[in-house]
Amino acid sequence: MKRLIYEKSVSYKGHLIVPFILGRIGCETIYSYKLLSEKGYISPLHESDNLSGVCSNNLEDIIKIAQQNLDEKMISYLGLDHFRDRYIYQNNMIILHHQNGKYFYDHYPPEQLKNIAAPKLFISANDCLSWIKEGLDQHKVG
Repeated sequence: MKRLIYEKSVSYKGHLIVPFILGRIGCETIYSYKLLSEKGYISPLHESDNLSGVCSNNLEDIIKIAQQNLDEKMISYLGLDHFRDRYIYQNNMIILHHQNGKYFYDHYPPEQLKNIAAPKLFISANDCLSWIKEGLDQHKVG
């Protein structure tokens, strides 16, 4: 896996479906997916791989496969779009959260679905995003 295709991710029933290129066979690109759960680590589906193992050579189809898999496996979800405020910057995915007047974030690098966010609070969404962008810009290679 080169990188997760965050810009094509889809929020569905409390989960974020994140496609990626699994490999290539001849000229065909084969896609699979990973999941994030709004419930975080208490969900067995959080940071999990393709639930059925079924892959596709079509990006839209892999999203549909993931949705079907979630429909089959789902127990319950909170009904909120936990992943609504997500941004892609330098192939990193940033998810903003707002709670009790403060902002914080989750940060997922391009090549792995592991949250590497700093434990920091902000007074606004703009302050949060600016701080993240500044840090990523400082570490940008070439």
